[in-house]
Amino acid sequence: MNDILKNSKQITVRFSEVDSMNIVWHGAYVLYFEDARESFGKKYGLTYLTYFDNGYYAPLVDMQFEFKHPLIYGDQARIEIEYVPVQAAKVVFKYKVFREKDQLLVATGSTTQVFLDSEYQLVLYSPDFYTEWKRKNNVLL
Repeated sequence: MNDILKNSKQITVRFSEVDSMNIVWHGAYVLYFEDARESFGKKYGLTYLTYFDNGYYAPLVDMQFEFKHPLIYGDQARIEIEYVPVQAAKVVFKYKVFREKDQLLVATGSTTQVFLDSEYQLVLYSPDFYTEWKRKNNVLL
């Protein structure tokens, strides 16, 4: 049985993140998910520098969102991130965004990253450092 790797990131909705209706503009969720990935990476040792220091890049190739309720200026929110183990050479995360005052689920989503080598060529196998990271964190399939 694999471990479940999760983390969460607290945010406060800033004025620059809302639109003329005072609700969070959809594009801000890209940044919220990014903040959650960075927080996850710090906790579990899988940061963007980890990829880079091992000779790889890990660009996003897919991002999904489902909006359920709005966040407004000043709301406190929590982004939960969960690593999804896969056999392929990619990094997949699922997200849930909750409004803190009532724990209302306001959005869900997912992201997929692939590996590129230093020449920006797609890597079809899991790099050794990533396989070792998965083994160390008990998420190797």
